[in-house]
Amino acid sequence: MNTITTLNGTNATIAVRGDIDFDTLPPLRATADALPAHVTGLLWDLNHTLFMDIAGLHLLFAPAPPARPDRRTTVTGLRPQPLRLLRLAAETNPSAFRLDRLLCGSRTGSPTSSCR
Repeated sequence: MNTITTLNGTNATIAVRGDIDFDTLPPLRATADALPAHVTGLLWDLNHTLFMDIAGLHLLFAPAPPARPDRRTTVTGLRPQPLRLLRLAAETNPSAFRLDRLLCGSRTGSPTSSCR
């Protein structure tokens, strides 16, 4: 698994190449935790992620770090299996897995401030 991090003002994109599972979750969290404090929008680009298990839910739906409560997480490039997992989680527990917030802004490739 490889990542490429791109900063653009207050937004960051982390592009993941490879699967997301419990072995890759710690380095992915470390990558997000290492972002500068001024980053308020985090976009996970999963165009090259063919498989994601429950660790992906932990990654994408984790609460914002206490030092960065205003950071917003979105996702783009969902392949069929990761998208299916997210949909199943949302169907099972819609209040915990709010896809409307996670997917907001993903079509444009950057988080938007108009999402609530």
